[in-house]
Amino acid sequence: MTAPPRVFESICDEVRARLARGELKTGDKLPSERDLAESFGASRAAVREALRSLERGGVVELRKGVKGGTYIARADATQVTRSLDDLLCMGGVSIDSLTESRTIVQGAVVRLAAARGTEADFDLLEQSIDRTEALTLEGRLEERRVQLLNFYRLLAEATHNEVMQLLVGSLTDLVLKLLARHQVQPRATTVRTHRQILRCLRARDADKAAMLMSDHLDKLHAHFAKAAKKRRVESL
Repeated sequence: MTAPPRVFESICDEVRARLARGELKTGDKLPSERDLAESFGASRAAVREALRSLERGGVVELRKGVKGGTYIARADATQVTRSLDDLLCMGGVSIDSLTESRTIVQGAVVRLAAARGTEADFDLLEQSIDRTEALTLEGRLEERRVQLLNFYRLLAEATHNEVMQLLVGSLTDLVLKLLARHQVQPRATTVRTHRQILRCLRARDADKAAMLMSDHLDKLHAHFAKAAKKRRVESL
C-alpha cells in the first residue's frame, strides 16, 4: 500500500499544479509563510520545508532585502544539469547514453533551426564560429572550449523553442564539465564543420545540416571516449 504524501510534499504538489494551470507565473511572489500555512491548513514548519524543497528543485527562489520573499523562479537548465552530473558521477547514467541523447536532440535542433531560424540567428552563429576560430589561433584552449559550446546554445535559440533551449543548455553544460574533467583536447575540424552546418542552415537544407551534425557528433564522441579512457588508465 502506497504511503500518503507528507504535508510538505502536498504543498509542493499544489504549487506545481498552480504553475501548470497558469495561476502562478515566473516572477510571481508567493504569500508569507504564515499566510501559506493558513491557506494550506499546515504548520509553518511544513511550509518552510516545502519552500526549501521547491528551491532545491529550481521552482522558487528566496530573495533577501527590502523586496525579499519567495518568488517563482525563471526556468533554466541548472537543476537538470546538476542531477545528470550526479548520476554520471554515481554511474547511474553512462557517457554513451549521454552522447547518444545529445546526438538525437541536436539532430532535431538542427532541423528546427533550418526551418525557423532567422538571418539574425545565423549571423550570431557565424560570429560565434569566428570567435572560436580566433581563440584557436591564439592558443587559448580553455576559453575556446567554453566558446565552442556556445555555438550549440545559439543553435538551440534559433529553433525558437523554449524546451529545446533548456535541453540543449543542460546537455551542453554537462558536456563542458566532462570535457574539463577528462581534459579532452579540441578537434581541429570542428570550426570547419560548424561553418558547413551554418551554410546548410542559411540554405534551409535541413537534411544535409542534420547529416553533418550527426557525423560530427559521432566523431566528437569517439574522440571524447578515447580521451576519457586514456585519463582512466593514467589514474590507475
